[in-house]
Amino acid sequence: MSDHIVEARNLHFAYPDGQCAIDEVSFTVNRGESIGIVGTNGAGKSTLLLLLLGILFPCTGDINIANIPVTKKNLSHVREKIGMVFQNPDDQLFMPTVYDDVAFGPRNYKLDEDEVSKRVLNALQTVGISHLKNRAPYRLSGGEKRAATIASVLSMHIDLLIMDEPTASLDPKSRRRIINLLKSFDHTKIIATHDLDMIFELCERTIILKEGKIMADGVTSEILVDEELMETCNLEIPLSVQNCPRCKAHSKNNR
Repeated sequence: MSDHIVEARNLHFAYPDGQCAIDEVSFTVNRGESIGIVGTNGAGKSTLLLLLLGILFPCTGDINIANIPVTKKNLSHVREKIGMVFQNPDDQLFMPTVYDDVAFGPRNYKLDEDEVSKRVLNALQTVGISHLKNRAPYRLSGGEKRAATIASVLSMHIDLLIMDEPTASLDPKSRRRIINLLKSFDHTKIIATHDLDMIFELCERTIILKEGKIMADGVTSEILVDEELMETCNLEIPLSVQNCPRCKAHSKNNR
């Protein structure tokens, strides 16, 4: 039995048109880690998340989530362990009220209504939107929608939280609130995003993808300030450290 919550070995995935999206990708994730996955558009970030969730399946290679192989036969067990917050909250919020959206998962597992209510109210309280439980999702702000989608995942009592661009399209105040919320979670987190400043603040480890390949996997505070590496991957170092002499000196010393 492995202590890793995620094991991905030699993953290769190509779309029907022949586009290779993931090319010989291997990595593990330990329980409690917060990992950022970064790269340009088309680098393979979202495809990798969909492979972990079992929405897509690799052409070759294999994935284990909490020691469970990600196969069609095991999907119901895998998805008891893992939850994903998609980039567009409207893809996840479809019920008449926020309460019903957050209750959808537990009800789908046929839990009794007392347990459903307990999970929903706890999840809403955790993300700070208990007062919105009877609100229609379409009447929420962008930040409130994002919090509701996170609550809908937390209500499932998952071990691994996966997020695709959690700060996309948010105003600065809502972005800060989501970052602080994620900081407060003990869950294992995998976050794919273009928001490198968020990754620098939130994730101790970063994986950089380029054209479906892993270009770097290591300590965030070292990887994201390596100007040569970031330029090779068509990325820029986070804005918050671009004028930091100490960060640049550290980067040069580690080459």
